Amino acid sequence: MYEDSIRSEFTHQTESFARNRISTAAETLGVLVDLVPADPEASWLEVACGPAAISRALAAKVGRVTGIDLTPAMVEKAREEAAREGIGNAEFEVGDATSLEFADASFDGAVNRLSLHHIPAPQRVLEEMARVVRPGGWVVVSDLLTDEDGTAQAWHQEIERLRDPSHWATPTPTRLRAMGEAAGLELESERLIPIEIDYEDWLGRGSGGETAAALIDRLLGEAPAGAESFQVSGEPGARRLRFRTMLLRWRRP
Repeated sequence: MYEDSIRSEFTHQTESFARNRISTAAETLGVLVDLVPADPEASWLEVACGPAAISRALAAKVGRVTGIDLTPAMVEKAREEAAREGIGNAEFEVGDATSLEFADASFDGAVNRLSLHHIPAPQRVLEEMARVVRPGGWVVVSDLLTDEDGTAQAWHQEIERLRDPSHWATPTPTRLRAMGEAAGLELESERLIPIEIDYEDWLGRGSGGETAAALIDRLLGEAPAGAESFQVSGEPGARRLRFRTMLLRWRRP
């Protein structure tokens, strides 16, 4: 089952994911937190929170933060990091992003970052986030992007799945916009954000990276002309990975 794959992979990645640049970079963390209005009375939900970098940052801006994640090891890491920082207005529980155990309109806002590509039914995640947010509240989502070109898209997904068996499908910009619209949300803003990281570090964090390294190298040498969302450059041992994320904020009518 896909849940077992996710739990296995992110138990493996618990420590490395908490400190990697994708999770902590201003490009993926600060810009998202900036979209959340400061309100000491507000209650926010982080869906698929991982080590809760977003929740811990939001705790200084809002009254209460709740984080849920499918992987128990990640929930424990979130609690540990929040306690270490002295954060008292955040709580974390094991939960399924596709079936949230909260009543309708329970939160002023909900956020999800860099996890939709692991979930076989990402539309359901957006629908659940919209459901638990009050009318007039916000839904904020950020995820990796793949190319609109079908050949480039298939090539990109092959690499991602070899490196991380829990990877399902990276969305395109068109798909992300459509999911929000189908969930009944009104798009307020969107932003494309390029980011560059150490390729070897990225490869090594995935449970399949070491085993599949040679095959991934072969695939990198066969990059199709339309591949823009996933690019590797430099010499072995000092390679850089460039990719794109998309950040969207919707309002629930």
